[in-house]
Amino acid sequence: MKELRVFIADDSAIICGRLLTLLSDIEGVQVLGFAQTAEDASKNIAELQPEIVILDIRMPGGNGIEVLEMLKTKFPDMNIIMFTNYPYAQYKERCIEAGANYFFDKSSEFFRISEVLQELVQQREKADFSRPS
Repeated sequence: MKELRVFIADDSAIICGRLLTLLSDIEGVQVLGFAQTAEDASKNIAELQPEIVILDIRMPGGNGIEVLEMLKTKFPDMNIIMFTNYPYAQYKERCIEAGANYFFDKSSEFFRISEVLQELVQQREKADFSRPS
């Protein structure tokens, strides 16, 4: 089975470390890399083209919403998980309108990342299983 390729864009090394630990426990997930600035996120994600991006809203050199808009223009099928300390309704609405697939609060929904990725791995397994060999 092909692994789900994930990229993490967050300016907090602590959050990146926690996410890496969380994701390393999920069979079928491969973390391709990290970025701490909006510019590095845009460049690296465009180059690596992961299936899943975990993206913070506030980042040095820009913001995650701008990165989200660029990614959805270039890669409309890419799954984007917005992961933020700013879970305000106006941010959520703007992110969903821009094409985010998920929007989670870092302080209360950290576990949701694992749930979503496990679900996406299962969906991929079912799709791979149903394809003729």
